Amino acid sequence: MKTIRLLNVDILSVTQDELLKSYTHGVLVTPNVDHLMKLQKDKEFYSAYQHSEWVVCDSMILSKAANFIGKHFDEIIRGSSLFPAYYNYHKNNTSEKIFILGGKLGIAEIAKNKINEIVGREIIVDTYSPSFGFENNKQELAYIINKINNSGACTLAVCLGAPKQEKFIYNYRQDLFKINKFMALGATVDFEAGTTKRAPRIFQQTGLEWLYRLCIEPRRLFKRYIIDDLPFFILIIKQKMGSYQNPFRSKNDFEASTDFYLLNAN
Repeated sequence: MKTIRLLNVDILSVTQDELLKSYTHGVLVTPNVDHLMKLQKDKEFYSAYQHSEWVVCDSMILSKAANFIGKHFDEIIRGSSLFPAYYNYHKNNTSEKIFILGGKLGIAEIAKNKINEIVGREIIVDTYSPSFGFENNKQELAYIINKINNSGACTLAVCLGAPKQEKFIYNYRQDLFKINKFMALGATVDFEAGTTKRAPRIFQQTGLEWLYRLCIEPRRLFKRYIIDDLPFFILIIKQKMGSYQNPFRSKNDFEASTDFYLLNAN
């Protein structure tokens, strides 16, 4: 599969249909502008991305950035749209069983019940909403790992927000020995539960979903979107000019290659 490098990340150019047919194992992440900016500063987050087999474009802004440097993504695949497509694709595949990790208390259970009703069977086998700061609580982490391994699930949807969800997968993937597919899906659990509404279609189609979210949650998102993420455009111009440098590039760093993606996708 073809990849497009934006800053220090190789992103697959693939359609959603191709992804659904090919995704049989591995870690799936869905980068957006905020992810790309965090990946300039957070080395553990960067390592988590480098060890993810499926990195797909979740942003029209990233798609436009690719066009700016002379590349083209086959399709924008948003995590919030991919997940319902995924469980509907596996509707009649009784071996497909999903565990949802994330969301505020009770939200994942609401999502579970709604999804199972849509599919017509218990494709979501269990859920867990971790406490705040659970990643530093060894007892709760052990409980989560045990609960997931005993659930019968083969797919784990982690909805903790970036970079927490990607780091959780990166750090505990080997302990979750019964899971073969890991999906980092952010706020998808809230959309599935119906507790958070997605932006109107016009905002989605024009790449302004971020603006809609900013208007809905200005206090929480102003710093992220306006202060933290704006330098992205400067970095893309630098990439276009050939002057961008990966802040984590060194002889000792693990660098994902196209061969790595192909090896793990087969």
